[in-house]
Amino acid sequence: MLERLQNLMQTAGADALWITGPAQHNPSMVYFTGICHLSMADLFLVKGKEPVIICGPMEREEAAKSGFKTLSYSNYDLRSLLKETGGNRAKANALRYLQIFRDIGFEEGKVLVYGQKEVGPMISLITGLHDLNPRLEFQGDDQDAVILEARSLKRPDEIERIRRMGEITTAVVSKTQEFLSSSKLDGELLIKADGSPLKLGEVKAQIDLWLAEYGAETPENTIFALGRDAALPHSIGNPEDLMCLGKTIVFDIFPCEKGGGYFYDFTRTWSLGYASEEVQTAYNQVRQVYDTLISELEFGRNPNYLQQRTCDLFETMGHATIRQDPRIESGYVHGIGHGVGLDVHEKPWSNFPDDPSNNLQVGSVFTIEPGLYYPEKGFGIRLEDTWYCDANGAFQKFADYPMDLIVPVKG
Repeated sequence: MLERLQNLMQTAGADALWITGPAQHNPSMVYFTGICHLSMADLFLVKGKEPVIICGPMEREEAAKSGFKTLSYSNYDLRSLLKETGGNRAKANALRYLQIFRDIGFEEGKVLVYGQKEVGPMISLITGLHDLNPRLEFQGDDQDAVILEARSLKRPDEIERIRRMGEITTAVVSKTQEFLSSSKLDGELLIKADGSPLKLGEVKAQIDLWLAEYGAETPENTIFALGRDAALPHSIGNPEDLMCLGKTIVFDIFPCEKGGGYFYDFTRTWSLGYASEEVQTAYNQVRQVYDTLISELEFGRNPNYLQQRTCDLFETMGHATIRQDPRIESGYVHGIGHGVGLDVHEKPWSNFPDDPSNNLQVGSVFTIEPGLYYPEKGFGIRLEDTWYCDANGAFQKFADYPMDLIVPVKG
């Protein structure tokens, strides 16, 4: 990991990386430290050196688990600096970090800044540091040239962690399907044991509980959308909707390891009991596009070719696509996929055709997710699995799960 980062820093002309914030739900920090209890830390990677982590004394042993050199914030007395600056907290904090930069042996060069921190104080800190030492140049990594580029190719241990999340995800999907399938019916409504209607929000609460039992969480929520909401690709669903037969359910679940680790991304579309002929036809077309794309995966290519192929296929079937009109709201309305890792959306992207660093390579992890959406007709359909490119350049799906549209309801 560090060798690849050093090489990418060299290419990007960066002299140091600065990652700030906690080591939970902070992908750039977690990439270095793993998930550990660091409520606040600063990690520096200076070109040609090992990383250094600065943290509070209460969390020194958590930081030490990384194997990197550690320093303590207690070495830098903020109270005396506040006295020195007449109580000016922004100036005192800048002086504190000026001392930190001196102690890590970095006083001149370009620093790329990452992490999660309140924007205002961070801008104030960086401005103050540059005023104190104009030889320090701070930039954001707008081109994703270093950390996000390094993260785009997963190591074998990362692949296995994502695979485990795939196993958890499909286990929870299976529980959800069984929960719905075993429900009783009152006409076309699913009902609970007490005879009251089953609400969509109650299903989602069960999903969250099962994920927690497996040691996973959903920081970005789960899409479980019924009927017309299923035709709005990122609608999370209305918790008050009553679960019923014959309406499409888009179930897009993207949990991560508890504490903000690796994600998985997976979607199935269900219709409880039965589906209309129109929905079944559209579903078959989405499945046909999915199968075609999987058969045409090619090593070394920019995944934008998959987006163009998806548009070709859907347009031939008579559906409008985002390629024809970027403002489109019915038909095929989004990209065909994205990378998955410490963020649920990361490289490789399907909408950057001219980026050679975006090509499918050994270690690429990505989704394939064709869909059709017709809010005016009250239905939406999406199918999605997460795939990776193995050491032989072959493409593998992490976790298999049936793609049946109809879920029989025993009640």
